Amino acid sequence: MAKPDTRIASTDESLLSEPDQLRLVEEDAQENAKEDESDTRTFFRGRLLRKVRLFLNENGPLAAMFAVVFVNLVGFGIVVPLMPFFAQSLQAQAWQVTLMFTTYSLGQFFAEPYFGRLSDRIGRKPILIVTTALSVLFYILLAFAPNIWIAILIRFFSGLSSGNISTIQGYVSDVSPPDKRAGRMSLIGGAFSLGFIIGPFIGGILSHETTAGGNQFRLPLMGAATLSAFATLGVMLFIRESRQRKTKVEAAQPNILKTAQEALQSPVILRLILSTLCYMMAFAGLESTFGLWAEARFHWGPKEIGAIFLPLGIAAALMQMVFMRPLTRRYGESRVLAAGLFVFGLSFVLQGMNPFGWLITPIVMLGALGQAVIFSSICAIISLSTPPDKQGAMLGLNMSTGAIARITGPMFAGYAFSLFGPDASVWMGAITTLPAALLALQLGKYQKRKAHG
Repeated sequence: MAKPDTRIASTDESLLSEPDQLRLVEEDAQENAKEDESDTRTFFRGRLLRKVRLFLNENGPLAAMFAVVFVNLVGFGIVVPLMPFFAQSLQAQAWQVTLMFTTYSLGQFFAEPYFGRLSDRIGRKPILIVTTALSVLFYILLAFAPNIWIAILIRFFSGLSSGNISTIQGYVSDVSPPDKRAGRMSLIGGAFSLGFIIGPFIGGILSHETTAGGNQFRLPLMGAATLSAFATLGVMLFIRESRQRKTKVEAAQPNILKTAQEALQSPVILRLILSTLCYMMAFAGLESTFGLWAEARFHWGPKEIGAIFLPLGIAAALMQMVFMRPLTRRYGESRVLAAGLFVFGLSFVLQGMNPFGWLITPIVMLGALGQAVIFSSICAIISLSTPPDKQGAMLGLNMSTGAIARITGPMFAGYAFSLFGPDASVWMGAITTLPAALLALQLGKYQKRKAHG
């Protein structure tokens, strides 16, 4: 009987032949290498997933809010270039066209502090859902307005429903640590700039796809309503509430006058509110008379005037989204604000002295760079100087001040243009911005005094 082959049956390596021992050693080494590689992949994959989850937890709400603001401003931008022609299709006079813009700002003036303070009490998310949903309704109603007076009334209510910017700013302030607040506010400002770039472009394309007459503007307005509907869904699905609802004892009705009184008692807030009033009057005056000025000085037509808004918006968006955060980390919000106001005012001076048409675009872009940091810096300083339960109200008061400036700025600029000539409106902007810059220079001193008690 043949003996069994102990070299195969035995597991004792001492009984194996030398080639078999080498083969087993190589197999063990390959298995160990595979295990080490698997452990390495699992380690790095797990670490990467943890980083992704951490990033989403920290920045997901901010990204969602950025998208909501962007979509809202795209919807608003669609309408802006169509409003004069929409009013003309209803056989409106020039002053009635202006009234459509004025009533929109008037609605924002009343809504911003109310919704900002109300969001402090009941939370940010309910306000955002209601206001964005109402925007859908008012865009649809505007598309089918039967006459100019109904359209003006709808625009007033549209301004009321769009008075949620202070609530958005309050939300960003809630979810941002102090050292990141200015940078994140600048991202929201970047969403504004991008929305204003893309919105008018979409509005121009859609307005040519329908028949002539009033109906040619229904498609862009319905498009704005659709975008606002997506914004509403975005708030409902992706935004987490950042504030705890107050009890009935704590919950006081929003009081605009009380908020204004508190602002007057704060040297920092008062100077910020006055800065907003001054620089926004200059900006709104420039916006309303720029086309008339460019046509009178350099014989520009609609094509040249419209083309300038693309580089202007890109410059503002880059400043807010790329450069704002490192600038505020290095120099602080108050210094960046003062520098932005001086640059913004300088652009008015240069434009008033400019004899060449080809210099208009770079000078306006310079002003856009300065203006881009003003809005974000003011909002950040207000949020840093205000208790958490009052931030929405103070930011709302600041937005209401901006609405007043958008109402009065075009009136004064138009009057100066008619009375003293085209350059008068430009020099008025330079003179108006100067006190805002001086007020901003004082902020650092008051902030240091407050910090040291």
